Amino acid sequence: LVPGAIFGIFASAYYWMPKWTGYMYDEVLGKTHFWMSFIGMNLAFFPMHFVGLAGMPRRIPDYNMMFANFNMVSSIGAFMFGATQLLFLFIVIKCIRGGNKAPAKPWDGAEGLEWSIPSPAPYHTFSTPPDVK
Repeated sequence: LVPGAIFGIFASAYYWMPKWTGYMYDEVLGKTHFWMSFIGMNLAFFPMHFVGLAGMPRRIPDYNMMFANFNMVSSIGAFMFGATQLLFLFIVIKCIRGGNKAPAKPWDGAEGLEWSIPSPAPYHTFSTPPDVK
């Protein structure tokens, strides 16, 4: 559940970032962020399935030493996932500071009303109410 929510938040941030800032983000860094987050998230959560099936209870302050290796892999994955979010912060700051100008509709299939205005959206978006069909 948690990874699905977190990756959904990242996807929406990457989708809307050109509209928010008026600049395109670095796609290579964005893909690097995705893959490092994906690997870190799976390293963090996948070993928990094995230790749970082996009988390790949840939410305990101390655990049996036979679970130490799996817990170390899980900790490394969690640290990797957390550290990768510094890359996401760098991508956002780099996008805010400038780069390639974003077109009004940077993505295929972006057909909503919000994509009919320039990027970034002006303070007063519409001087008259638009016709919504």
